[in-house]
Amino acid sequence: DHICFSYDSPVSKTRCQTEFSHSFTVIFTLKSISVSERFYFLSLHSGMNAAVRAVVRMGIYVGAKVYFIHEGYQGMVDGGDNIKEATWESVSSMLQVGGTVIGSARCKEFRTHEGRLKAALNLVQRSITNLCVIGGDGSLTGANLFREEWSELLSELVQQGSISEEAARTHSSLHIVGMVGSIDNDFCGTDMTIGTDSALHRIIEVVDAIMTTAQSHQRTFVLEVMGRHCGYLALVSALACGADWVFIPEMPPEDGWEDSMCQKLSEVTRSRGSRLNIIIVAEGAIDRQGQHISSEFVKDLVVRCLGFDTRVTILGHVQRGGTPSAFDRILASRMGVEAVLALLEASPTTPACVVSLVGNQAVRLPLMECVQMTQEVQKAMDEKKFEDAVRLRGRYISFFCFAVVTSEIFHFSNFNVAVLNVGAPAAGMNAAVRSAVRVGITEGHKMFAVSDGFEGFYKGQIKEIKWGDVGGWTGQGGSLLGTKRTLPGKHLEKIAEQMRIHNINALLVIGGFEAYVGLLELSAARDKYSEFCVPMVMVPATVSNNIPGSDLSIGSDTALNAITDTCDRIKQSASGTKRRVFIIETMGGYCGYLATVGGLAAGADAVYIYEEPFDIRDLQANVEHLTQKMKTSIQRGLVLRNESCNENFTTDFIYQLYSEEGHGVFDCRKNILGHMQQGGAPSPFDRNFGTKVAAKAIQWISQTLKESYKGGRVFANSEDTACLLGMRRRAMVFQPVSQLRDETDFVHRIPKEQWWLKLRPLMKILAKYKTSYDVSDAGQLEHVTRIRPKDTKTTSAI
Repeated sequence: DHICFSYDSPVSKTRCQTEFSHSFTVIFTLKSISVSERFYFLSLHSGMNAAVRAVVRMGIYVGAKVYFIHEGYQGMVDGGDNIKEATWESVSSMLQVGGTVIGSARCKEFRTHEGRLKAALNLVQRSITNLCVIGGDGSLTGANLFREEWSELLSELVQQGSISEEAARTHSSLHIVGMVGSIDNDFCGTDMTIGTDSALHRIIEVVDAIMTTAQSHQRTFVLEVMGRHCGYLALVSALACGADWVFIPEMPPEDGWEDSMCQKLSEVTRSRGSRLNIIIVAEGAIDRQGQHISSEFVKDLVVRCLGFDTRVTILGHVQRGGTPSAFDRILASRMGVEAVLALLEASPTTPACVVSLVGNQAVRLPLMECVQMTQEVQKAMDEKKFEDAVRLRGRYISFFCFAVVTSEIFHFSNFNVAVLNVGAPAAGMNAAVRSAVRVGITEGHKMFAVSDGFEGFYKGQIKEIKWGDVGGWTGQGGSLLGTKRTLPGKHLEKIAEQMRIHNINALLVIGGFEAYVGLLELSAARDKYSEFCVPMVMVPATVSNNIPGSDLSIGSDTALNAITDTCDRIKQSASGTKRRVFIIETMGGYCGYLATVGGLAAGADAVYIYEEPFDIRDLQANVEHLTQKMKTSIQRGLVLRNESCNENFTTDFIYQLYSEEGHGVFDCRKNILGHMQQGGAPSPFDRNFGTKVAAKAIQWISQTLKESYKGGRVFANSEDTACLLGMRRRAMVFQPVSQLRDETDFVHRIPKEQWWLKLRPLMKILAKYKTSYDVSDAGQLEHVTRIRPKDTKTTSAI
């Protein structure tokens, strides 16, 4: 068996259950898809190289021979030098590079039978019977057509005498797996595509800079972002920057939107006292009649009706460029490995699949079902069935459209809801508070802000917070409410008194481990203080990502990007220096999440964490491993250490050990990242994750308040009225904090089980270690597959 990996434009993901295959050859190709003439389908997406690296190294790890196919399908059709064998070293230093290193080209010839016949011949001559395409629905549809025609193409080649009947029998089946590469996030079946998060980073960087200009000059800015048929970038960037109006193709504004928008902008201007307006327009925005809404039209409308000084900024292809974000590197790496596993398990009857992200899991979905659903979206829009288009797009658009609130009051209630931050500052906290306040107001609640956490609570630092008070909070780092690590246990009576004074009917706590412990203390004191018998919910927000009950916490993505950016710069500083190893210390307390996932995103050679004990023999083995790698063309090494991984093997100790043992082969440098991981503007992911979970938390509070309001008062003392809202695998779930006690290591302030530990074997494989990779928890597979490199004596077990 042989595998060809084709790299393209946008695509989604797949999960199929099949048998385990044996040796194969891997060919990696970058395809330029595009049955369409739209220019943006031909562009590249940040994170593609991470996928290339993962597939190549995972393929080599399982004993495959790996090839690049340069210039996409054109290279497959032309053959020759366009198909070259890839080595472990040939994908080094690729993680931080945007676009693709193997090129892409438009290929009209592949869209013809003759072109596909040439491509089939080139593949058979190299014993390639497996194809991995990274691209969009057009590329994947073409690849699937190629697969369906495969037998016919081989028969024709036999008749022409180009190949023998034996070769046709040997290569009788073509297997296909796809990965998504699209900044538009326009492929149905996946929550996120490779390149989308990086594009959001570029957009938010520009928007944050423009907002400074807008404030200084009292201007209105209209920003046009990409998205000819999909409004994801426009919608999510509008949330991330707190835009005043947004236009997307799937949800055209109602007739008369011009007056509504101008009235809204006028109200915002009066409430703020200045002309600071941001309007986001997707390039494919349309009205209900299907007429294009251009950024220039919106600008002229604002100038004509309101007289505001207005400027247009069209971001264009800047959204596609730049260094890939940490999220995209990790996503692409996980998808690349999953693609190899899918091909390993493929049989002649296995349908084409696409690797997808659902919640926090990589899964496989039937390729053509996803393609068909994606095409159904466009069909619904063409027929002006916009409600169907929104439904087909999936959960992102329906939820985020709810979150873009444009009116201050929808309902009325007699409930008072308090919001506070607890623990260390985490980027995205302010976005969560803003979302909670505004969604709470739309639910009709009176919202109260508590300053300085539980300490401010018992001191009475509580005041009502209104709609305009949280304007501009989304992009602010740290905690504007103020946050402290103080626990409520010693001040329960005073906190109860303040809740009684302000008639607090519900509590939203946004924070880290102290917030979790504090909520446990409040719920445990309900028998003594009836004031705590109200709905209480916690939203995890900590860079350490160490809260039980949630796979992800607000703030951890920003910290990961800080680590990744710093590691990129540190490695770049040695571009003129040969054979240098960097020892980097990260934050996280006893939780090794930042070190592990940051190491995966930065391409680390070793990562030391508390959860995976190590001794001097392990350190020595790592030094020897790195020494061997330095004797090849690899010239730089990266070692990450979690700050509390071992009290004796400190960062200084590891630095000195590597310096001594690597003497004569490489030299060392060390860097302690410290609190820079907590600072700075929140990433787009943290802004939108904070917005989403806080809005969901307020919805839960509203529902629980209605259910617990009896006899003229709120009374809620069951365990399911004191919850933590977290992402578990594929869904956001509310879990009683009392039930999370048994999942918690309170001494080390970490969950007893952590999902990301399953990424460590992947990180080691990509760093050329020989280890086992357990995929028992991946996607929809019910069996356990343990894969080891072919040169070991261990066999794979199903």
